[in-house]
Amino acid sequence: MDGEEMKNPVIICRCENVTLDEIEKAIEEGFTDLESLKRKLRIGMGPCQGRTCIPVLVRILSRKLRKSPEELLIPKSRPPIVPLPMKMFLVRREEKVEG
Repeated sequence: MDGEEMKNPVIICRCENVTLDEIEKAIEEGFTDLESLKRKLRIGMGPCQGRTCIPVLVRILSRKLRKSPEELLIPKSRPPIVPLPMKMFLVRREEKVEG
């Protein structure tokens, strides 16, 4: 890596601040499928849920592995994809007053 790349890293996942260099290093370490890359780097786990970075990651991985993007399995989506208000998870407990 030259000095210019150190100064201006290419950010692939803005939500989790994952760089192209980190992705390429993980692929060289043996993380060669989208699900394992997602788990290692947290790419696609931020607020956008991978809407921007997963398609870019697919292109990077297909280029590195010399496979077509169609050959790569897309990581599973784990709802909720849209944030939910916490009050939806609260259970209201009403106490009865005997008298």
